[in-house]
Amino acid sequence: MTPQQAVRRHKHLVVRDYLAELIATELEVGDAVPSERALTERFDVSRMTVRQALDALVAEGTLVREQGRGTFVAPRHADFEMRLTTFGEESRRRGLEPGAEVLEATTGPASPRVARALDLHVGTPVHHVARLRTADGTPMSIESSWIPAHLAPDLLTDGVPDSLYAVLRTLDLAPTWGEDTLQAADATPDEAKLLDMTTQHAVMRTQRRSYAGQTAVMYTQSTFRGDRYSVFVPLREARPMLVPRPARTAPHVPEVLTPTPEGAS
Repeated sequence: MTPQQAVRRHKHLVVRDYLAELIATELEVGDAVPSERALTERFDVSRMTVRQALDALVAEGTLVREQGRGTFVAPRHADFEMRLTTFGEESRRRGLEPGAEVLEATTGPASPRVARALDLHVGTPVHHVARLRTADGTPMSIESSWIPAHLAPDLLTDGVPDSLYAVLRTLDLAPTWGEDTLQAADATPDEAKLLDMTTQHAVMRTQRRSYAGQTAVMYTQSTFRGDRYSVFVPLREARPMLVPRPARTAPHVPEVLTPTPEGAS
């Protein structure tokens, strides 16, 4: 599309669409986009209009600004589907190489919050594993998981396993269903540092409870980079609940006997 063909469109949208097409067809991750001056001359628009187009692409995570250097093509978003899979399994399914840095691996008493999530008494021993998860070497999320120690006593004996779900499967505790809660938030300073977030600090926090049948086998809290992570949620027609709640039964009403008059048949 030439500038002349787009005279009726909002000027900043024309510039944005041109850059989006350039990124999709010619530029690679890390390449610089044309300068503001080059774009103003090409489309005969003001620098403010060009910045509006660039700001939109930065907000979408398509571009990233580096102070004193310019504006560059950002790494692609990782589009993950909300399923009962591990971060590693989902990464490989998307053609990404997963990685992990162990931040903490301990066994200790369950806090009130963790105990409530795992249907345990407060103080019940649980394994806790915290990891920085990466995809193709890029920090993607901070993940903390808790597993009841009595379900997997030897979980941490030889160090942190590559996959916690895989260990549960070997113990006939493969997660069969779960619950996810998602919340948008701002990263804390420590989270921003671990996730290598320099400009935008938006994150998505998730809480997941994983069950094997009726047994809560894992509770996980994750913090994902908002500029590198997208969630794919397939929608289907309404169906009966996966785990039906027990049906409420009517209260028992004792039978009231009416005396029969003497001699009545």
